[in-house]
Amino acid sequence: MSTQRTTREWQAADAAHFLHPFTDFQALSRKGARVIERTENIYLWDTEGHKILDAMSGLWCVNVGYGQQALVDAATAQLKQLPFYNAFFQTATPPAIELAELLAEVTPPQFQHVFFSGSGSEGNDTVVRMVRRYWDLLGQPERQVIISRDNAYHGSTMAGASLGGMSGMHAQGGLPIPGIVHIGQPYWHEHGKGLSRDEFGLVAARWLEAKILELGPERVAAFIGEPIQGAGGVIIPPATYWPEVQRICDQYGILLVSDEVICGFGRTGRWFGCETMGTRPDLMTFAKGVTSGYVPLGGVMVGERIAKVLIEKGGEFNHGYTYSGHPVACAVALANIKLMRELKLVEHVRDDVGPYLASQFATLRDHPLVADAESCGLMGAILLAKDKATGTPFPESVEIGMVCRGHCFREGLIMRAVGDRMIIAPPLVITRQQIDEMMGLIRRCLDLTLADAKAGGWLS
Repeated sequence: MSTQRTTREWQAADAAHFLHPFTDFQALSRKGARVIERTENIYLWDTEGHKILDAMSGLWCVNVGYGQQALVDAATAQLKQLPFYNAFFQTATPPAIELAELLAEVTPPQFQHVFFSGSGSEGNDTVVRMVRRYWDLLGQPERQVIISRDNAYHGSTMAGASLGGMSGMHAQGGLPIPGIVHIGQPYWHEHGKGLSRDEFGLVAARWLEAKILELGPERVAAFIGEPIQGAGGVIIPPATYWPEVQRICDQYGILLVSDEVICGFGRTGRWFGCETMGTRPDLMTFAKGVTSGYVPLGGVMVGERIAKVLIEKGGEFNHGYTYSGHPVACAVALANIKLMRELKLVEHVRDDVGPYLASQFATLRDHPLVADAESCGLMGAILLAKDKATGTPFPESVEIGMVCRGHCFREGLIMRAVGDRMIIAPPLVITRQQIDEMMGLIRRCLDLTLADAKAGGWLS
């Protein structure tokens, strides 16, 4: 169908009818959308025929890469047999049951139950409802407060955006909703100067304890965090951070929620980020990589500490979604996880391409614009700075990240800008040769950005 219209015709129709997420509608209407018409492996092609290396896995989700026929076949077969039935009215479908079994197998041992949603945002809305229901059933309804972090991202629904700590989102829609508070993020470049990374990790974790004591432990229900903050700029916490957070949650008896929407399903070199960071969460939100983005699916893994109370205390949990456990989505998820196992993608990230990316990424620190470059598994971030020795940033008005991102698009690379951080999260099927190709594109785009900075007089 796309071959029947020119790019400008697609752009005109898009501007006339399609309101995009997280977009300045006026600006996009003037500029025109980039229209992607086909994909293969880790590459995209737009309607102009430009080949683009997708170093962001779509939106952190296409873990097995594009064009996996096993997932297409699973969706087709399920659509023919049972395209939809809901999970209300004490009803289930075989794909949802089978996926629940498989998720209990691949997740950490405390997880034997799952509550399905359609997305990570819906999953985190479920977390709010379930955490408060748990404490109600235990006779502690005053435990309502959930603690999160500044610059966290937990979705864009009312509850998800409230759990997130992004000021731009809170400025619209009267957010956060009551009962959600935030502490500082474990970002050493922002808060840790004068401390070693390990020292700062303990300091940042203890902001949680200080907030618990400020609020009163009897009021605090849970702490939620991404193992690595993704949309916030791939903020990789110091090694000391998460073990200390776990100790604090244990000491005060509050629930720990690991938001694995980005870090789950092999991204960090383990099946889940909490395993990489050494935590034992009570709830775990997932989405994206569970189907590699081929169809929407999300959910919450529910630890036995919580599931036992929900089941044994009884009473209806007044929460759910039309598409909870959608049979086609579950069928694709089953095929996706089985394919990940067949291809040994978690091991591929852990033992091969993850360490190789780390070694190659570290070489970017020699670039005049790069103050730091770090990675974990197949997530990485480059910190751009006006003065790399001191970490002095460019003025916000320069928007150095957006300058670099513009070059990336033009040179055939999808890399995301978050302020002055350039981030990547390529498909898990990427090879060493493709990492070399990606690194060459990154260096070229950094050189072009450096040339702009010199020409604009932005450098000293």
